[in-house]
Amino acid sequence: MALTNKTIAFLVGPEGIEQAELVQPWKAVTDAGGTPQLVSKEEGEVQAFNHLTPADTFPVDVTLASASADQFDALVLPGGVANGDQVRTFPEAVSLVKDFAAAGKPIAVICHGGWVLIEAGVVGGRTLTSWPSLQTDYRNAGATWVDQEVVVDDGPFTLVSSRKPDDLDAFDRELVKAFE
Repeated sequence: MALTNKTIAFLVGPEGIEQAELVQPWKAVTDAGGTPQLVSKEEGEVQAFNHLTPADTFPVDVTLASASADQFDALVLPGGVANGDQVRTFPEAVSLVKDFAAAGKPIAVICHGGWVLIEAGVVGGRTLTSWPSLQTDYRNAGATWVDQEVVVDDGPFTLVSSRKPDDLDAFDRELVKAFE
């Protein structure tokens, strides 16, 4: 299968993850033969949401304190307003994203997940998409923001981006291709 022997990090905060943006890409990675691992600040479980309504919880596989880009082949940054806002405030998360980018490893991001990319300073000169409310943040960070279902930017590291849950089929297809 396309992602056999590949381990993919899914970086999330403790709560506020948009459930569809975690579950559907996770399934795409698994279906392609990859091994997804949930990375978060603390051990235990994280709380996903269906927009503003609490949904399921998911067990953390690796804490940020013990995570290294060397352990993984690629990175997924799920959305959710609270999730994206929390993750960018964790210095270990920002460092991990910088390490993925510096190593040239692919990163896939959807919705509000990209705030940590901006915080890490890795979007300058890149073209991407997101939930529309982030477009000014991306532009201020030196990126070109476009309103498209999915964007693949093959710069120093491949960056796959999408706007929202409605874009997940295209997002999943492109992230699997990028992670091969």
